[in-house]
Amino acid sequence: MPASLIKLYVIAVSSAPVATGGTVTTTVDPEVTRFNAVLTAGMITTDTTIPAAAFLDDNGDAITNLPSPPTDGYYNVYVNGVLQEGGLSTLTTASLVLATTDTVAGTPVVLEVADFSSVTSTITTEPTISAPTITITV
Repeated sequence: MPASLIKLYVIAVSSAPVATGGTVTTTVDPEVTRFNAVLTAGMITTDTTIPAAAFLDDNGDAITNLPSPPTDGYYNVYVNGVLQEGGLSTLTTASLVLATTDTVAGTPVVLEVADFSSVTSTITTEPTISAPTITITV
C-alpha cells in the first residue's frame, strides 16, 4: 500500500468575552456665552464685518476678543432676533463676518457660543468581564 498523508482535522468554537455590570458617569459642563452688537454703516461693505470690539458681553461690558469657534460645540447668530443659517457667518477671535449686505445700520446682532469640550466620562464601577471559552474537537 502506498504512503498517504494524514492530516489533522480540528474544529474550534469560541465565544466572545462578555462584560456585565459596571457604571459610567458622564459629566457635561457646557460653557455658553452670548454677545450682542449693533450694526453701523461702516460694518456693511462687501460683507458685513462686525469687529470683536463692537460686541458687549451679557453684563454689558465691552470685549476685545471673541471666543474661537469651538471644536466641540457650535455658535448661533441672530440678526434682528432671527436665527441665521450656519453657512452665512464666519467667526474668528477678531470678528464675526456675515455673508450679506442686506442689513441696515442699527440692526441688533446676537452671537451665542456653546462649547462642550468640558465633557468627561469615568468608569465608577468596573465591569465584570468573562473570559472567552474555546472548545476544540479533534
